[in-house]
Amino acid sequence: MSKEIVRCQWCGSDEQYVNYHDKEWGRQVKDDKTLFEFLILESAQAGLSWITILRRRSAYQEAFANFDVDKVGLYTADHVEALLKDSGIIKHRNKIESTITNARLFKKIQLEYGSFYNYLYTFLPEQQPLVNHWPSLQHVPATTEISDKIAKDMKKRGFKFFGSTICYAYMQAVGMVNDHIETCSFKY
Repeated sequence: MSKEIVRCQWCGSDEQYVNYHDKEWGRQVKDDKTLFEFLILESAQAGLSWITILRRRSAYQEAFANFDVDKVGLYTADHVEALLKDSGIIKHRNKIESTITNARLFKKIQLEYGSFYNYLYTFLPEQQPLVNHWPSLQHVPATTEISDKIAKDMKKRGFKFFGSTICYAYMQAVGMVNDHIETCSFKY
């Protein structure tokens, strides 16, 4: 007799959402390339639903040089104009420009800390991911004291579209925090 699969309610039954939930969300990411990818995607999400961005992920990958931080950091005003015509991504000038700025700032943090991963984990107790034990989705917060601190530090450094709510979603996405509900089959 097989055990019934239980998932966090937020992913519903959409195949792409379920796949993201089962294989990525809450799993610790250590490589800076993926951390940069999620910085782009989460920042693009500001004011939108995550599924909107998830469905455009491959277009973002193409638009932003396969999430190569070095290449994106070199984008110019001409790139911005071209991206504003790209129907595959969210055509929001400030978000596109901030992605380029954020790439440059991401690189500065890499130089300062050795990696973006090292920087992020300075905010976590004992530099380890947090595992929460929520009984249901209703208990999961939108922000925490840690996301407030990271967002504030990144804002001070010049990052855009990365407030505390986006930061906490980012922390969940890259496994800095595991917010799968206790009964979720993908918790551990």
